[in-house]
Amino acid sequence: MNTENTKAQMRKGVLEYCILAVLAQDRKYATEILIHLKEAKMIVVEGTLYPLLARLKTACLLEYEWEESTSGPPRKYYQITKEGILFLKELSNGWEELQQAVELLTKNPKSS
Repeated sequence: MNTENTKAQMRKGVLEYCILAVLAQDRKYATEILIHLKEAKMIVVEGTLYPLLARLKTACLLEYEWEESTSGPPRKYYQITKEGILFLKELSNGWEELQQAVELLTKNPKSS
């Protein structure tokens, strides 16, 4: 069995959480978001990011505004909304619970 597929599915499961966390730090345009995710080894491509951003916007968890760029066409800057911040806090609590559960289940059993 290939572990890469399972690891990719685990990353996909937390991408929205990670995107909101990145945007909670500061507003960013898509390329900046991709850079942060890639630096964290989340291995995301534009084709994955844009549908997630659209879904988060439709859910009113983020918004965007166009801004002129000195080095090319205007850029769409994304920022988290108040609803997004509340949602992120809920996800953070859920993540902590999940981490604790996984840690509990995957600890090495003690020798008898």
